[in-house]
Amino acid sequence: MARRVGVVLLVLLVLCLPPWWSLFASGADWPFPVSLAGTVVLVAWMVSFPFLMVAGHGRQRSDRAARIADTSLGMIWVLFTWSVLGGLVNLVLAGLGVGGTGRARIVSVAVAVVSAGLLAWGHYEAMRVPRVKRLDVRVPRLGGGLDGTRVVVLADTHYGPIDRAGWSARVTEAVNALDADVVVHAGDIADGTPVQRREQSAPLGAVRSRLAKVYVTGNHEYGSEAQGWLDRMAELGWEPLHNRHVVVERGGDSLVLAGVDDVTAESSGLAGHRANLLGALAGTDPDQPVLLVAHQPKYVPRAAAAGIDLQISGHTHGGQIWPFNFLVRIDQPVVSGLSRHGERTQLYTSRGTGFWGPPFRVFAPSEITLLTLRSGGTPTAE
Repeated sequence: MARRVGVVLLVLLVLCLPPWWSLFASGADWPFPVSLAGTVVLVAWMVSFPFLMVAGHGRQRSDRAARIADTSLGMIWVLFTWSVLGGLVNLVLAGLGVGGTGRARIVSVAVAVVSAGLLAWGHYEAMRVPRVKRLDVRVPRLGGGLDGTRVVVLADTHYGPIDRAGWSARVTEAVNALDADVVVHAGDIADGTPVQRREQSAPLGAVRSRLAKVYVTGNHEYGSEAQGWLDRMAELGWEPLHNRHVVVERGGDSLVLAGVDDVTAESSGLAGHRANLLGALAGTDPDQPVLLVAHQPKYVPRAAAAGIDLQISGHTHGGQIWPFNFLVRIDQPVVSGLSRHGERTQLYTSRGTGFWGPPFRVFAPSEITLLTLRSGGTPTAE
């Protein structure tokens, strides 16, 4: 416990030091009350943040505490990033002998203005209905009868402490306007239990598709009643692909829609939950093309080994707040978009429809994805 507390305090200190230095202590020589007030605010955040996180995301699940903790974390991250960049600019200018107090004050103000602007824009980007990203994906084994199949992808809706029931309804309207054959939800549906997020998830029951609506669990479900979310989605008329598959047909041709639990499922201790691709594909015709839904992109090596045609994933949020995308890339093979893995397998990684935690998206816009499947030829991704 002492080590954990020490690590948390060290991380918070690292996040706060660059903003404190760039804004108040880098030679800008602001009046003492200004520097004191800024220092007090940062120290107060460091002290209160762990308690807010525990209250918001622990057993109490206080949405109010979670909103404050999550929003303030996003603000500090943006300030940290641009304070580091501002500090580098300050050092370069100092090395060139440019200015003194005036230079430091200009850099300090620039860091504050840029951070505030990005936070305002990032909040707008996070809260709006995502734009539709359209992409043709050539699947060589897809039969001609299924050529032009329209697959709409949702992922990482993360219904949570900020009530987004209205947003959820507008997302459903946007999906229905796309006239989908198949709608996929690639996991991380919510932060909270099905009872807590019942109103926010209700509009998913109005999503329309011609052939199927399928859903798999993400890692966040395993902290908030994963089985309950599978049951809730079934109640809303979706097919929960809990290590299973369904087959859709059109024009005499078939497509297997398979899904696996998230890779964190087994460590959750929930009986019967683990990523089981063999189980998901049991009884399928090996000559039929397979679209696999797996929440995390890093499942793709197993998909490629099994000869899956197309894997659809989410999880990464495209990084959500730049430059976090570089950290995501350490854990995942792809951050966003269409990629090819092996001779047959393609992977589409969605940047996500909602957001997790901090209500900001900076240089990582959300998306509703329309994938139009094309038959014949060679795989799209190179």
